[in-house]
Amino acid sequence: MLFNETYREIEFDTIGLYKERGSKFIAYCLLVKNKKEVTEQLNRIKKKEKSANHYCYAYVLKPDGSDFRLSDDGEPSSTAGKPIMSQIKFNALTNILIVVVRYFGGKKLGIPGLIRSYKTAAIEAIKNTRITTKDIQEEYDLFFNYKSLNIVMKKIKDWKLNILKSDLKINCKIKFLVSKKESDIIFNYFNEKKNIEIKYIQSR
Repeated sequence: MLFNETYREIEFDTIGLYKERGSKFIAYCLLVKNKKEVTEQLNRIKKKEKSANHYCYAYVLKPDGSDFRLSDDGEPSSTAGKPIMSQIKFNALTNILIVVVRYFGGKKLGIPGLIRSYKTAAIEAIKNTRITTKDIQEEYDLFFNYKSLNIVMKKIKDWKLNILKSDLKINCKIKFLVSKKESDIIFNYFNEKKNIEIKYIQSR
């Protein structure tokens, strides 16, 4: 289970632009939820900006930011992906992909110039969106005998839990979501019941 109770993500996709010594850096700041969406967005941008020289990026996924990756895409090591990622981390964002497309202007920028350019492009893109804070949701499975159904359903209604899936036969199972802020109370309640088993699945 996660220590934090909330996470931050962008509300909508944006674009940022930075120019230096003829080179143009276009930053796409995108809301993504999984690696499939990351791949789809990267392919879309490469198709849209097919004449670009580099497609450098960084992404962070999951409420705890545990799934992440960055790429310099042919630029000198740590001059592109790392400064893009630094701005994602600085703003404590997750579920985000920032792709900075570079069109070479004919003049070399050097290591400091590249770092500055990719960082500034990312900053401009983030500036153009809004950041929202959301509660982390925890997913649980409940296992119980049909005789305990009334007790379980009453508590689910009282706590206004979000039921994802239910199988109410002799051996019942209910999958539900609850905010991290309230999860300890709910977990402890069901965990203390002899005929009810509660199992933590994941946070999202």
